[in-house]
Amino acid sequence: MADTWQVQEAKSRFSEFLQRSLSDGPQTVTLRGVPTAVLVPIEEWERLQRNARPDLKDWLLAPDVRTDHLTPPRRGFQRRRPPDLG
Repeated sequence: MADTWQVQEAKSRFSEFLQRSLSDGPQTVTLRGVPTAVLVPIEEWERLQRNARPDLKDWLLAPDVRTDHLTPPRRGFQRRRPPDLG
């Protein structure tokens, strides 16, 4: 579980705040008692970023439709009369 720090405490004891994020895991910062930010080690941040973006294979195999905005709407079909050749 993440430790919680008030913003003033995190600012005044930043070295300890940083070290605790590396040793104990994510550290939460609160502003007026409301959780506002989290300090995480760079390895965890990179892992989260990598998992947040699907790779090309996942994107292509996704079940949701991705081409609706690429296809223009279809107009009503109108037949032309054949030319009079006679």
